[in-house]
Amino acid sequence: MPHARFMQAALEQARISYAEGGVPIGCVLVKNNAIVGTGHNRRVQQDSAIRHGEMDALEATGRKPGSWYRDITLYTTLSPCSMCTGAILLYGIPRVVIGENASFMGEEAHLASRGVAVTVLHDADCRDLMAAFIQDAPELWNEDIGR
Repeated sequence: MPHARFMQAALEQARISYAEGGVPIGCVLVKNNAIVGTGHNRRVQQDSAIRHGEMDALEATGRKPGSWYRDITLYTTLSPCSMCTGAILLYGIPRVVIGENASFMGEEAHLASRGVAVTVLHDADCRDLMAAFIQDAPELWNEDIGR
């Protein structure tokens, strides 16, 4: 699977969120080597408690039967939090590709323990974007991760 192309699409979603004044986390869902859903963190933009990038991408795909998710790969610019991990497990998404986890270590071990294939790319662009955001808006960052 061409990780670079899909991670770039997720990173573009993160940049959109940042430009909108939100938290720069993006996500794309890939099925049969094609993007079928995109999303970015919209907590600020929609005054939402739950609209993380992964949740936004899942919402953007619309209602699907559980079996539809069985060959999805989820690309996210940042390690998934507990809420997003729960959604990944609920829908049986088998593969998660993470841009970076240095800024935030989510529930990767839990995903792996439940049989999800987890790949961390250690992408410098993802890491640099989050580092700039955390420096620019530490209160918003702390709010987004539940501190």
